[in-house]
Amino acid sequence: MPETSKQLENTLSALLNRRESQGRLRRLSITSASCVDFSSNGYLSLSTNQEVQKSLIARLHFEVTRSEDKNTSHGPRRSILGSGGSRLLDGNSEFAESLEAKISAFHGAEAALLFTSAYDANTGLLGSVPQPGDVIVYDELIHASVHDGMRMSRATKRIPFAHDSISEICQGQGNSVGEGHQSKNRALDDILRQLSEDERIKGSTANVFICVEGLYSMDGDVVHLQKVIEAVDRFLPAGNGYIIVDEVHSVGIFGDKGRGLVCQHGLEDRVWARVFGFGKAMGCAGGVVLCSSTTRSYLINYARSLIYTTSMAFTSLASIDVVYDYLISGQSEPLRQHLETLFLYTHRQLLGLRARLQPGRPVFHIRETLSKSPIIPVFTIDPRGLAEHCQQSGFMVRPIVAPTVPAGSERVRICLHSANTTEQVDGLCSAIEVWVRSQMVAKGAYESKTCGGKIVDDGHVFTGQDKPRL
Repeated sequence: MPETSKQLENTLSALLNRRESQGRLRRLSITSASCVDFSSNGYLSLSTNQEVQKSLIARLHFEVTRSEDKNTSHGPRRSILGSGGSRLLDGNSEFAESLEAKISAFHGAEAALLFTSAYDANTGLLGSVPQPGDVIVYDELIHASVHDGMRMSRATKRIPFAHDSISEICQGQGNSVGEGHQSKNRALDDILRQLSEDERIKGSTANVFICVEGLYSMDGDVVHLQKVIEAVDRFLPAGNGYIIVDEVHSVGIFGDKGRGLVCQHGLEDRVWARVFGFGKAMGCAGGVVLCSSTTRSYLINYARSLIYTTSMAFTSLASIDVVYDYLISGQSEPLRQHLETLFLYTHRQLLGLRARLQPGRPVFHIRETLSKSPIIPVFTIDPRGLAEHCQQSGFMVRPIVAPTVPAGSERVRICLHSANTTEQVDGLCSAIEVWVRSQMVAKGAYESKTCGGKIVDDGHVFTGQDKPRL
């Protein structure tokens, strides 16, 4: 290493040491093959589905053998391993454009534009479309890719709003981001009401972009999309309010044949743009923006994450195509039905565990409202301890801590998959119960020493005859 690099290395090491001292240092790890998967985002288990795998292999084999056939009249050999460039140069293909047509038709959109990832799709869309004078209003829990896109944009203002003001699961429960954290941001209605008094917005010389997610990956709750649309109609009657829905986690799960949340509610004509990711329920990789033909042309001209990157190879396009064939044919419906049964079962099991043990909110807490998604957060003050215990018991779950989620709302995230079984869920719940009981014993021993036999929970002192609050 050059002598001049030592100062930089020391600076980077100091920053890493500080993060480690805060318990926030990230590390790469390899998931044990012996662990039952309750962590990954492959909700429909399509990446390990043998029918999907066989279809993809058959597609690739056909392309290779066709290229080897000297008597073929299909033209030059297709590049399978790489695309050869960006889509504006040599990386475009008839296959890519036909796939976009298939995707847009399936989801009831006018047009679609593929990106190498949903991250690139969000940064490309948000980084190029808002113009000077425009305003972006976004959910405080929106994905990091939207934040990065907003930083790149020319929008004059970026305003966060309270997540609970548009979450189905949180309606009427006050402004709390996750559990144990109070939001400092105003509700969406309040922000749009104030913006409606701006003369530029009132006169339609400035636009307002409203960014939400369909299914939130850390909390497992679903956006109240109709409420968002009603707020936009009420406060932006001139029609210059444009809703963007990130459906990365909801596509494949919700709607007829997995068309997504917007399609489930029949709101295709009320949402300006949708962003899908293929790395979650869809089981492959890549992203797409569903939009108008005009917006698609604009993105081709101005979205830097499309223009200045190598486009997806045939192997990636083929995997997306195969998965869409699987969804369109209806073969994924039994998987989706089993998944829905599973997340209702899991939530009830966890609720039963909490009711039996009554461990107190800091140790173990889940929401009362039954889950509508395969993502179930288990709130605890020691997410790393719980996750480590579950992993040692053969169940892969991950701790989610600040800054990924707001401080005070740390949790272990359970992600369910169509390949999971009720027996596996029972095993996970048993492992959680063992850990919770150990925490209750440890907590009771500590409090009996410090409080003279009285139990302190959430700031309240109980005697032996009292029951602790949840």
